[in-house]
Amino acid sequence: MTAEEPRVVTHTAPLAGTPLVTVSQAQVDAALSALQSGTGPLAVDAERASGYRYSQRAYLLQFTRDDAPIVLLDPITDADLSAFIAFASATPWILHAATQDLPCLRELGFTPHSVFDTELAAKILGRPRVGLAALLEQELEVVLAKEHSAVDWSTRPLPEDWLAYAALDVEFLVELHERLLTALEETGRREWYEQERALLLSFMGPEPREDPWRRVSGIHAIRDPRRLAVVRELWRARDTRARNLDVSSGRVLHDSVIVDIARAMPPTQRALEAMRPVHSRNVRKDPGYWWEAIDRAYACPEPALPRRTASEGAIPPPRSWPQRNPQAAERWDVVRPAVVARAEELGLATEVLVSPEVIRVLCWSGFERDAGVETVSALLKAQGCRDWQVEQLAPAIVAALAPVPEVASEVAPIGE
Repeated sequence: MTAEEPRVVTHTAPLAGTPLVTVSQAQVDAALSALQSGTGPLAVDAERASGYRYSQRAYLLQFTRDDAPIVLLDPITDADLSAFIAFASATPWILHAATQDLPCLRELGFTPHSVFDTELAAKILGRPRVGLAALLEQELEVVLAKEHSAVDWSTRPLPEDWLAYAALDVEFLVELHERLLTALEETGRREWYEQERALLLSFMGPEPREDPWRRVSGIHAIRDPRRLAVVRELWRARDTRARNLDVSSGRVLHDSVIVDIARAMPPTQRALEAMRPVHSRNVRKDPGYWWEAIDRAYACPEPALPRRTASEGAIPPPRSWPQRNPQAAERWDVVRPAVVARAEELGLATEVLVSPEVIRVLCWSGFERDAGVETVSALLKAQGCRDWQVEQLAPAIVAALAPVPEVASEVAPIGE
């Protein structure tokens, strides 16, 4: 290794060793005291059991700050966490991908008044990769062992190597926060970041989707309304059972099984039971439960059958605009490339500069090609764009839509 080459250090466990899980009241009180003795913001992370459990509750919480140890807290404990929660909520937080963890932390009673999101900061800075492991390697030359990212965190007891993985998620967050905060100041993008960060404190989780059953993988191949009703009723039955059992929906009934049943349209429960191996073990265990859902779809009156596409008020895909809304298609063909070009000029991912849905709404809803910056700015703000986004987007959109001036050609006099 030459002197110029970066020294990348790989970590499989925290520098001070893997901490024990805090469970008892005495351990909780000691952990609180240790964190109170530290300084600065609190690095926070949470582990859920996504893919294993229906709920998004946290099964392990990680905390640390300058001059304090890493604390691994089991939120399932019977200990009184009120003092711990009060202290944590009153201390500024550092999170990575805050929108993933804030809902489950709020569910436990944690209500931070200040949050710094390292993923969000990296996006505003235009970093090419914004995952925690990638950022630590880019910014701090630290490599983390990340082999336990998809394990079942509801498992008890938690294996030591899982705990080491969890502790590493906060070990370097404070240092990463300082590095990114400095970069935001140096690039003049601190205000952009602050406008985005202001939304985090009110974030309560993603908005419920309309017709969530339409997200079943493979549903695009089903066009018949009656078969779509089968998909819908099986999805609802699965969702109810998964919620009651607190088991991931995919572990109750896989999407491919739902689609296969909808395609086959078994006429009786016996026919459903004979569909081996197309249906899963869970269908074989309780065929009556799933047949009731199918039967509801068969009994659904024609007017109540689902449409082939989602809500009629939804904006169709831009590829269909030339036939359905030619003016919107013309705007899209001009505005979309202008937005992409402006994002590239700023070194940002296009979706960081503006949500793709905002541009679709803007082009579909319509505005005059000679609309000025004030008009376009108002339209962008109406779609929830922040001031920094409007300042970067509105002039670019107006310039792209401006008519190309005609170049007058000199006409030679007749006879010359």
